[in-house]
Amino acid sequence: MLTSSSRSRDIERRAEYMQADQCVPPSPDGGSMDKIWFIKDGCGVACTIVTWILVIYAEFVVVFVMLLPTKDVMYSVFNGILFNALAFLALASHSRAMLTDPGAVPKGNATKEFIESLQLKPGQVVYKCPKCCSIKPERAHHCSVCKRCIRKMDHHCPWVNNCVGENNQKYFVLFTMYISLISLHSLLLVGLHFLFCFEEEWAKCSSFSPPSTVILLILLCFEGLLFLIFTAVMFGTQVHSICTDETGIERLKNETPTWEKKLCCEGMKAAFGGSFSIGWFNPFSGLCTRQPQSVKTDGVEMTRQES
Repeated sequence: MLTSSSRSRDIERRAEYMQADQCVPPSPDGGSMDKIWFIKDGCGVACTIVTWILVIYAEFVVVFVMLLPTKDVMYSVFNGILFNALAFLALASHSRAMLTDPGAVPKGNATKEFIESLQLKPGQVVYKCPKCCSIKPERAHHCSVCKRCIRKMDHHCPWVNNCVGENNQKYFVLFTMYISLISLHSLLLVGLHFLFCFEEEWAKCSSFSPPSTVILLILLCFEGLLFLIFTAVMFGTQVHSICTDETGIERLKNETPTWEKKLCCEGMKAAFGGSFSIGWFNPFSGLCTRQPQSVKTDGVEMTRQES
């Protein structure tokens, strides 16, 4: 006996159901692809602000509490340049992950005119998302926060106020990697600073009072340890998803692959935009080509390039 959810899914697959007049056609100006992508979510915006504040706090403690008071100029210059470079790359990666369209399917394209333009044969079916009224390509999932279907959606991350999908996974991976590196670097600096202060007088190892210095260093140590664990785990999870060609949602739902899985090297090339190069670590370099959106129709994949 079919459940109500099964009957609903069968109805969604029928071609006549796709000819829904309530679907609003996409705007002729190209939609969100020509605009700045930004999700207006209160939780996501708050997490984004907190992320930047924590990085700025780490910057303050590392530079003004630990490095500037140090008499070893080479030590201060080297670690200052390294930490600031990593922090800049981390924030740049965060901005790209937040402001890049993760691979949203055009909203409202499940119109009668669009379905007819596909020239479906008898028996062929297409899949529609009833929430955003769009035709769902293979491996696309609907995000309740972004209110859009996202191609190869891995998950929605409030810390970048965006979904992690086909077009911005590279920037999210770089963000987690650079945050892990600056967290590890700050922990090493805190450890060295404590060793230095034990050998010297506290008044000589910081411009702040000893109690203030200890409190600032303990807070930075707690922040660095917490973010190192969190982002290192996320970085490993993302790299594993790319290498296995399986998103977090697909793994969570234990979906049976209906696509031809890429090898690890091919998956990395697709996610980072080409063969291995220094550009893989550059958050300012985009992907080589925009991925076309595909529509699955009864085993036949029809591809349409977005304008």
